[in-house]
Amino acid sequence: MRPGRASAILLGGGATLFLSLLWMPVLFPVAARLLLLPRALLSMASGSPPSQSPAASGSVYVPGSVSAAFVTCPNEKVAKEIARAVVEKRLAACVNLIPQITSIYEWKGKIEEDSEVLMMIKTQSSLVPALTDFVRSVHPYEVAEVIALPVEQGNSPYLHWVRQVTESVSDSSTVLP
Repeated sequence: MRPGRASAILLGGGATLFLSLLWMPVLFPVAARLLLLPRALLSMASGSPPSQSPAASGSVYVPGSVSAAFVTCPNEKVAKEIARAVVEKRLAACVNLIPQITSIYEWKGKIEEDSEVLMMIKTQSSLVPALTDFVRSVHPYEVAEVIALPVEQGNSPYLHWVRQVTESVSDSSTVLP
């Protein structure tokens, strides 16, 4: 018998136990998620999302009540003008400008390639129609890109802030450009 094989045989269950203990920190998060599985499956079967207590989440956030809207602009000057206007009108709490993106698209039967600035606009989902109308009214493109995705989850204090900053606009029935 070789020395290495003899020590493995002598350790036997001890080696298995040692290796198991090494894997325990990795398995704890998995086990914790598995404990939540019956609750998640139950909520899926009932058609309602899993509830989260306000204490656990820090504050109450209704999934989808805030959206991130995306608008492309031909340059930074136009993007800044639109961004400032939507924040001043409280149609958005915050706008991030992402410069130097390349857009490749088909327009009027031709493949086009342009350098653009992407605006990422955080707003209440209920304000997306008013935001879209405003952007269309001031945007230089014939067909302005305005797409919005609901925010399902995130940092609750930030999402609460987005709602709070735009709250006065959502209370009024119409928003004029």
